[in-house]
Amino acid sequence: MGVVVILHKTMAHFAKIDSDNKVTQVDVVLNDIATDEQAGVDFLNALYGTSDVWKKTSYNTYNNTHLLDGTPFRKNFASVGYTYDSGRDAFIPPKPSYWPAADTAEGETQTEIVCNSWTLVEDTCQWEAPIPYPDDGQMYMWDEPTHQENNSLGWMLVG
Repeated sequence: MGVVVILHKTMAHFAKIDSDNKVTQVDVVLNDIATDEQAGVDFLNALYGTSDVWKKTSYNTYNNTHLLDGTPFRKNFASVGYTYDSGRDAFIPPKPSYWPAADTAEGETQTEIVCNSWTLVEDTCQWEAPIPYPDDGQMYMWDEPTHQENNSLGWMLVG
């Protein structure tokens, strides 16, 4: 019977940032190479033959909390579509949005609905609804048009 040896190498994650501060790509680099943030950036730019802007991001950081009880880094793990905010030194997810479930007439197209009433929580850099999610154990979804018509409503029971 053979023995399987699994080597565990730790990795650093880097987010590529475009000119609009949007994350367009997230890559991993061995910690042996990315001994600090600049070493990781230099490695990635040499690898791709570019001079792109890269920012290190923590896979274990969400909601300004490190999931393994470490130190949170840049508020949230970066994903494609997130924005890097240099003033906050944070990755911010896109404002929540959804596609309506209602049927459309033939030939009509649905329009994505952005939850414009939601606000950014500074401490976590996450979006928060203007009304707390109900805590009655039921499942709800946000309905932005309903909230715009009556700002005391928004969470709609699913099913």
